[in-house]
Amino acid sequence: MARRTSERERGAALARVIAIVNDKGGVGKTSIAANLGGQFAGAGYRCLLVDLNRQANLADDLGYRGSEIDDEGAGLLGAILAGTPIRPAVDVRPQLDVVCGGARLEDLTPVMVSRLQHHGRTAFRVLGDVLAPVAADYEVVFVDCPPESTILTDLALASARWVLMPTKSDLGGLLGMTLVAERFALAREINARLGLLGVVLFATGTRARAVHGEARAAIDEAFGGSSPRFETSIRHAERTAQDARRLGKLAHELEVEAAAQPTWWEELRSGTRTKRISATAASVAGDYRALGIEVLSALQAAEEAERTGARRRKART
Repeated sequence: MARRTSERERGAALARVIAIVNDKGGVGKTSIAANLGGQFAGAGYRCLLVDLNRQANLADDLGYRGSEIDDEGAGLLGAILAGTPIRPAVDVRPQLDVVCGGARLEDLTPVMVSRLQHHGRTAFRVLGDVLAPVAADYEVVFVDCPPESTILTDLALASARWVLMPTKSDLGGLLGMTLVAERFALAREINARLGLLGVVLFATGTRARAVHGEARAAIDEAFGGSSPRFETSIRHAERTAQDARRLGKLAHELEVEAAAQPTWWEELRSGTRTKRISATAASVAGDYRALGIEVLSALQAAEEAERTGARRRKART
């Protein structure tokens, strides 16, 4: 069994765990987890991705589906059952480790239902318990949450310090966000430190200002007043999304490959035709870079505000 940690140690270890949540599928949770994790790792930050999705789409985005590290969620399930620290697959990219998801997580829901009957909502703290012993080794931890699974979402919300919520500007994405706002309020009953880091619009037109304004008003309404929203939106680029899943490459990796490929007229002259990588990869990679800067800035600002508050409280005593 894992060594029992104090609440203070647990909180410190989980201080940079970010759950990426929306109850609606197809709003960019996995893409954001993979691309932010990959870009942070490429910039020298030690990152961990935790895949709570039974479909394990992270395996496609990072290109390890069916490889020897792909245990289809067996390691994560075993850690939760035994109460032992999780063991990530290391160096999926340099500085980037992964806790794999997959079909074995199907067995997690009945386990949690049984535990809820015996221990109530505190049973959801188990993910944080098995994550805390290793989370302190990383500068950022992203938890990729599945859609339409309240139990797995509640596991993430009970363990995270922050929520990052992607949404599309359509009705489905905004409805999914509203449902998570309700889960968010419940989660704070057992995880009082849980905070909303920000909401990001995904797969939207970069010039659709009126639509963005309507979406932001809906975000404020869901979370009660002025809610943190990232200025960066991730543009819609279907071809780049297809290239990413087909090749198991992240946007910034596609950007490099697109820049290195021969021009179309060089291919035409040589008579060699290859499946070209869309040049829009560079624009999408730029969106993720801008979002990453905003995420890190928001983390640093929140942590500095927390330290300032602690100093003021200490000065008053």
